[in-house]
Amino acid sequence: MKSKVYLETTIVSYLVALPTEDLIQSAYQQITREWWKRRDRFDLYVSRTVVAEARRGNPEAAARRLAALRGIPRLASGRRVVDLARDLVERGTLPRNARVDAAHVGIAAANGMEYLLTWNLRHLANASIRGKIEEAVRAAGMVPPIICTPEELMEPEL
Repeated sequence: MKSKVYLETTIVSYLVALPTEDLIQSAYQQITREWWKRRDRFDLYVSRTVVAEARRGNPEAAARRLAALRGIPRLASGRRVVDLARDLVERGTLPRNARVDAAHVGIAAANGMEYLLTWNLRHLANASIRGKIEEAVRAAGMVPPIICTPEELMEPEL
């Protein structure tokens, strides 16, 4: 059985971004593309929130992001997602300006995702915050997804 992975918006953004001279951004792009080649090892999911974020910005870039998301199942949102996202912000686990990030956590947790894949190192894949997010998810009666980057979820070639 394949692991279930929720793709947060930064993944598709790095996947289809134009080349950059920024060394860190370029490395994230390359790692994401390498992970994407192996994506069939996982069951991938997104949400309406991811699609809405992918639509924003430069129209050509948005079109590339939306094309990459085509065919990936969308997860449902509901009361549990809203309540958890609100709790993450109200408890101070995530700042008020990270409400969308809280929604991603809520969607992934409420839908039983094993992983939440992201390049958001500020609010999600952050060692000082990850444990607090996991604690809040457990307090809401759910199993927290493992929040990680594509580099952390890179399975070796078979």
